[in-house]
Amino acid sequence: AKFTSCFFFFHTGSLLLAVHFYELTRAAPLIPSTALGVLLLILSAILAYAGIRRSLRNASLLLSLCLTISVFWCGYGVVFILGGQGVLNDTGDLRDALVPGLVTFTLALLIIAVVGFLCREVILAMIASAVSLASAHEVAMHYSTAFGSSAVACNYMIVCLVGGYFALGRILYFLTKEKITLPGTDLAKKKTHDQIQSTSGSVNHFAVTALILNMLSASVFGCRLLGVTGKLFIGQVPWLWAAGIYQIGICILSYRAMDVLMATFFGFTSILKFAGGYCLLYPIWQSEELSFHTPFLVVFSILFVVLALFLTLKSPVDGLYLLFYVAYCIALACSPKGFFEGGPQGVDVAIFVASALMTLIHLYNANASATIPTGKGAVRALLARSSSLKLREGADLHAPYLGYSKYADAEVLGYACSVLASFAITMTGDPQAPLATVVIPWVVVAGGILKFLGGSVAFARGKTLESSAFILYAVMWIIWGLTRYGGLYGTTRSFHAAVGIIAFMLFNIFIVFCTLFLNIAWFFYSLTFLLIAISFLLDAIHALPAGYDIAASLIFGLVSFYCFLSALFNSIFEGSYLPMGRPIVQLSGVGGGMTKCLHLPARKASSVKRIADILKNGGTCGIPTDTVYVLVAACNRPDAVEKAHHSKRQAQDRPMSLWISSLKQLEPAKHLFTPLLWDFMEAAWPSPISLVVPRGEWVDFLGMKDSAKYVGTPQSIAIRIPDCSVTTHLIDLVGPIVVTSANPTGEADTTHHNQVYAKLGDKVDAVLCDGPSPENIASTVVDCTKIDSGNIGFFRVGIIPKSQVKLILVLLLLP
Repeated sequence: AKFTSCFFFFHTGSLLLAVHFYELTRAAPLIPSTALGVLLLILSAILAYAGIRRSLRNASLLLSLCLTISVFWCGYGVVFILGGQGVLNDTGDLRDALVPGLVTFTLALLIIAVVGFLCREVILAMIASAVSLASAHEVAMHYSTAFGSSAVACNYMIVCLVGGYFALGRILYFLTKEKITLPGTDLAKKKTHDQIQSTSGSVNHFAVTALILNMLSASVFGCRLLGVTGKLFIGQVPWLWAAGIYQIGICILSYRAMDVLMATFFGFTSILKFAGGYCLLYPIWQSEELSFHTPFLVVFSILFVVLALFLTLKSPVDGLYLLFYVAYCIALACSPKGFFEGGPQGVDVAIFVASALMTLIHLYNANASATIPTGKGAVRALLARSSSLKLREGADLHAPYLGYSKYADAEVLGYACSVLASFAITMTGDPQAPLATVVIPWVVVAGGILKFLGGSVAFARGKTLESSAFILYAVMWIIWGLTRYGGLYGTTRSFHAAVGIIAFMLFNIFIVFCTLFLNIAWFFYSLTFLLIAISFLLDAIHALPAGYDIAASLIFGLVSFYCFLSALFNSIFEGSYLPMGRPIVQLSGVGGGMTKCLHLPARKASSVKRIADILKNGGTCGIPTDTVYVLVAACNRPDAVEKAHHSKRQAQDRPMSLWISSLKQLEPAKHLFTPLLWDFMEAAWPSPISLVVPRGEWVDFLGMKDSAKYVGTPQSIAIRIPDCSVTTHLIDLVGPIVVTSANPTGEADTTHHNQVYAKLGDKVDAVLCDGPSPENIASTVVDCTKIDSGNIGFFRVGIIPKSQVKLILVLLLLP
């Protein structure tokens, strides 16, 4: 369905553009430019969503095509809106606004088409080639009257026809119950191939779109150098900012693809795209020339160099590609007018060519059975000979400290943004022309937006403190950056700004206190940011000593740079080469954040098997159930049963219970149960109903030996078959287990896997993670010790009401 929806949106957008170009010669076009632009923006957003949703299940060429056309129509639509609103009035404005994007997508879609034909994705290749030809014809149309708009419209009609063909094929496929399949519309083979590709290795399928976005931003400035466009102006901002927005999205999706280094790189490049757009917008409201902060750009180039070195360890070709951005930052630092000078624009041309080649390599390697060599194996082989450096690999490479996450760690980007923001504010702006100094993009985008992104990813990984600090600092950078360097700051607002800064300082003091229990590096990181906040406060009340703000910024920047390097080393290499340090204040009971408890995702069968092995070896584990999380131990390991009892400081009125996966596990002792009780257990399970049955000789069949005294009471034991496939599968592997709630006696039930370790600490060996509990109410506990007389009682009424339990018994007693 998602595959079909993508073709529907291709069809709809192409039909709109076909109508537009067929009617272009009319005095009153059928679709006004503003309306067409708005429709293209809506379609671009829906198309991006459809492509991303598709990519979360299967990796394919469709993802690259969807996202590429989505960003194309996004920038295209905004340019149409500007034209419809009269912003592009001068002769050649529309041409200069459209051509950089059209040139980029002509080449990018041609690359997708070539790879599509090579990988036998004929329909996708035809769509890409048709849109590519349409863009090429439109470029030619703007430079020569010999080319009419009909050729552009014809190419878009080809997309419509291909989309209609695919829709017809899918309709016939379903109506004939898979008996008739038009060539190229059978998704069964495609799905199998995609699944094989997606499981064959960790490939970041979003990188292709990000590389195309790098081509787009480079094209804007490169076309000016080559004379393709006549000037740099507001009409080209849609391409730059569309590329920046999509690049941030690709950064997030790259974290989901567990690609920390490329995600960090894409975050860096998005900053440059927003800065370029800011510089093109600036002449609208200011007449002064822009000035660029040289120290900041030098620091930015150093970050690119470090990132390139680490990326070379994974892929030498990608590492070499990053060196183009090192040269770009140096060229900007050496050019007083920055993006408007020939030096940076020349590097833009090189980046455009390099990005096109990298797009071809990444796209072909991600979709074809054969691959273009990138040197990955060579570096890995060299490091394998080293006894000191060892790359981190394996299934647990991106496993968080608590729980599991769908995202890799974004702390590298968070620290890097702190470095950039701190060095950006070392340049004092002109109070008479605050916007003339290019500081806002560096502070707001790097210190604000990307830092907020890092905090959000940290929160998704269960890092509550780190995420809170990143988000707090991001808000501070955004507010102060816009206020101080955006012309909003003045004497009348100084008191209000000071009050707000004091409020932020109070929050940060609390974070500094909390980092005492985290590690030394984070303590200094949060403490030095307090120095930054103090400089903001002193500036607001006009009492800032000379040089204090620069000193505070440099100190915070250096501490952030150390954290950046430490996070990079820890994400790439095994061992602790640049340690973050131990907690200054060690907490007892939960390991103080130093002991790692194994956290495994319940959605993987391999995780359930590992938990089963731990239980068989005498461990205790926290697992999800059909109600709340519980602490379990194997019945046939008396030492584990005793360990579970002592780890809980179990109260006598809350004894441990027994869980089985089916009554077959009690089959050898069936003769020791009364027929009515056995039938009642069969009728009641599986469910969140615990049945308290008389204790008897059947307990000896479970192998608990002396530890049996910790389970139940001397007179009875509670038994249950949980209504949870993960739990019952685990019990199938281990055998009957003893169960108790995963929290100290007297505390609230545990409803999330992160709470298990937080409450029990080192007393639990592993946690099977399944997110929030499906229910926040415990099971219903039924007294069946007198069931043969037709009576049952209730120790606790939980998720299953009394009436439902009694109905089960009544149905059994009826003749």
